[in-house]
Amino acid sequence: MAVLSKPTLEKIEPGFGSSFSLRTYYTNSSNKNYSFWHYHPEIELVYVNGGSGKRQIGSHISYYRNGDLILIGSNLPHCAFTDSLTGHECETVLQMKPDFLGEGFFTLTEMRSLQNLFERAKKGIVFHGDTKREIGKKIENLKNLDPFHRLLSLLEIFKALEQTEKYTILNAQGFILETELQDNDRINVVFNFVKEEFQRSIALEEISNKVNMTTPAFCRYFKKITGKTFTRFVNEYRLAHAAKLLHEKQISITEVCFESGFNNFSHFNKQFRKFTGKSPSTYHNELRFLVS
Repeated sequence: MAVLSKPTLEKIEPGFGSSFSLRTYYTNSSNKNYSFWHYHPEIELVYVNGGSGKRQIGSHISYYRNGDLILIGSNLPHCAFTDSLTGHECETVLQMKPDFLGEGFFTLTEMRSLQNLFERAKKGIVFHGDTKREIGKKIENLKNLDPFHRLLSLLEIFKALEQTEKYTILNAQGFILETELQDNDRINVVFNFVKEEFQRSIALEEISNKVNMTTPAFCRYFKKITGKTFTRFVNEYRLAHAAKLLHEKQISITEVCFESGFNNFSHFNKQFRKFTGKSPSTYHNELRFLVS
């Protein structure tokens, strides 16, 4: 059995002379961000330039293609978006406290629209099409600006994200941690356990014991936090992994089925079609023609 990753509160320090953190990771960088679920009080804006990979934010799990642009709200658990197989050029990560420009700044009349954007980001937002590409270029250019113009450009980026209609709320049907960070720790235990163990059967009694709850109490708790059942969450994780395998590995669909944690090929086909709108074979054949 794999060792369970302890839920992690990531500590983030802005760069010297800056009120926010700006980091760029290249394809083979050893200085990668966390590959397991973690959280932090900072708002995070991530641009992945090219490539494909798993998108894991809150209880939402999906597969992206041709890069990604994501805005993640404060304390929303998430996983890394790239790995050695992603095929991206680089990943740029911006992180800042909700009050990084001073308490009350975003309540000013001129800034209230950005406060609304940050409120939506509590459930995670992914941006599409021209918005992803155009804003992505501006995000990558931030490193070339002096601190003053970098801050101005960041505010312009947020304003463009607030105005675009090309976005999707990732946890639209759920996932709000109403309260204590202990809830965040508990849900991170669950998420990291699924990440490590999804390829085998996970009994409700087993995961309930991991977080010191009875099975009925755990089922109610998980549904309240995530908006979905634990079984559905595990299956979605397996299906996103299957999509990743279909894109990145030259193996048969039967092998994809079993490597993703399904033990019944017919059930896998049915669930994959429900998850993506396509059969695994159709999905695999169309991959190179799809644009996110």
